[in-house]
Formats: sequence, C-alpha cells, structure tokens
Amino acid sequence: MFYKNLSRLLILVLLTIMLAPAAGLSEGVSQMEIPITAIQPVRIGQAENAEAATGCTVLIAENGMAAGLDVRGGGPASRESQLLNPLMAAQTIHAVVLSGGSAYGLGTANGVMQYLEEKGFGYDTGFALVPLVAQADIYDLSVGDSKVRPDAAMGYEAAKNAFENPNYRDGNYGVGCGATVGKIAGMETCMKSGVGSYAIQIGELQIGAVVVVNALGDVFNWKTGEQVAGLLTEDRQSLRSTAEYMKQSIQAVENKFTGNTTLAVIITNAKFSKTQLCKIAGMGQDGMARAIRPVHTSADGDSVFALSVGDVEADQDLVGILGAEVVSEAILRAVQNAESAYGYPSLSDLK
Repeated sequence: MFYKNLSRLLILVLLTIMLAPAAGLSEGVSQMEIPITAIQPVRIGQAENAEAATGCTVLIAENGMAAGLDVRGGGPASRESQLLNPLMAAQTIHAVVLSGGSAYGLGTANGVMQYLEEKGFGYDTGFALVPLVAQADIYDLSVGDSKVRPDAAMGYEAAKNAFENPNYRDGNYGVGCGATVGKIAGMETCMKSGVGSYAIQIGELQIGAVVVVNALGDVFNWKTGEQVAGLLTEDRQSLRSTAEYMKQSIQAVENKFTGNTTLAVIITNAKFSKTQLCKIAGMGQDGMARAIRPVHTSADGDSVFALSVGDVEADQDLVGILGAEVVSEAILRAVQNAESAYGYPSLSDLK
C-alpha cells in the first residue's frame, strides 16, 4: 500500500511540474497592439513632395542598432546593403532610409548623414564621424514628375523631423507618397497604395514593421484571403487577378512596367546579432508572400530590413514568426490608409 501511494504521489508531482509552465504562459502573456513609434529609441521622420508624388521615410537610432537584410526581388535599388552582411565589420548602423526615385533617389541618405554628423552621431574614425546609413528605394517615377526625386535636402528634412517633429503617418506620406500596386497591365489600371505600419507587444517584447507597398502584384487581406487592392478591371470599377492576367500568355514580357518594389523594416526591442537579424528578415519575407501575389518577381526589388534596438531576451524563431505577421498587417494597413491621388483610385473608392 505504501508503494502504491508513493507512486500516485510521484505521478501527481510530475503532472504538476508538466502543467505549470503552460498555465503560467496562458495567464501571464497577452498580445496587444501598440503604435510603431512606441518602439524606442527608434525615431521616424518623413518628408515628401506631394506635387511631384515622391518622398522618403527615415528610421534613426542615433547611438546605433544591429541590422540585417534579406533581398528577394530581382530589381533592387539600394545603398550600403553590404554593411548588413554578417561578414562585414560594422556591427551597427545609425539609420535606414526608404525612398522614392529609384536609383536616382539614393542620394537621399547624404542628407541624413549630414544631419546626424551635425548632431554629433556616427562611427568615430578618429578624423571624422561617419554615420552608417543603409537605404532602399521604390520606383515611383511613373506616377508624378519623373524629373523630381528625393535628394539630400529631403533626407535632411526627414531626419530633422525624426528628431524635432516626429511625423510618421500611414498612407500617402513619406516614401508612400507615390506608391502604387497592380501594374502588370500599365498605369491605367493600377491603384494608389502607400506606407503602412503595425506593431505589437507580448510581455516585454515589442515588434513592429513599416512597409511601403509598391508591388507589381495584388494585395490580399492575409487573414481572410480576400483581394483588397491591385490590378483593376478595364472600367476601373473592380479588381481582377494579376496572376490570371499573366497566364493569358506564356511569352516573356520584357518590360513589366519598369519597376515596382515593396520595402519592409521590422523593428524589435529584442537583442539579436546581425546574423540572427538576417534570418529574421528572411522570415519576414513570408509576410510579404502572404499579403502580395505575385511577389519577389524580376520587376520587384522586394527587401526586408530587421533592426534590433533593445536588450529583451527572446527566441529568434518566435520573433521571425511575429515579424512575418506584422509585415503582413502593415501591408494591409498601407492600402487601407492610402488615399486616391494622381488619378489613381484607392481601396476606399472600391467600397
């Protein structure tokens, strides 16, 4: 009898130990939405030329942040992307710039560097402070004035706004000013898009994304599978499928309307190395694939940055999973908050 009671007691103890972590997790951890600007110490500033339909969005951590990058589109326009290669010496950067203007807009980072240098931030070489600024651009030259592109002056303005007048907004602002989607049949049947954001907090962990949606393909609600933006019908009153349109001919299309590109920046207060962040950025691409179809084409420059700006201990794979989710939702927010402009209808016009 003694041994039978002892066995029952041991079983009860083992069950208690096994169930305790699960009970603690369900009671102690909840997910809530937070503003993207709540993830400190990142500062976000925007500047745009609404008349010319172009702009830039700048994310700054003046004392440095670890950063990774994953590029899967076939036509990127980028600057200092090799800084984020795990084999390169620099372990932190000071800013990420998302800009319009395609390759012409890559000079925008010069203005960001100038502002940071004036503020006394940068990598100290012993002779000068060199702010490390990575950049990726979308192609928006087909929307407004193709001769007007983001430049150093606009980058300086956006950086100054980040410090003195934080002005991040979803929609037709910053890099989202000239963003459009659904361009396989030309600009006559595309839709207005923009820049979007989404962020969450689970316990101490914060993670969010800023995404500018300028895709060749269509945008879908990643939770329901419904197409919400993209290629319009010829009467511009409803949506049709880019993939189905492409299936009408198997012949190669030499110019898939020049350039597109969706750019995402994942931000987390979890502590990761550059190598880990490159993996998280790669997992973030899953968020693009859930919300945009087709994606990662030869006519897109789809790129995901991942930034670590804190010391919270968190599982790398969990953050990668959450990174994909916030990217998907930020894509949806980008088209939901876009407004009709330059003759291109937005999602609100289709309701």
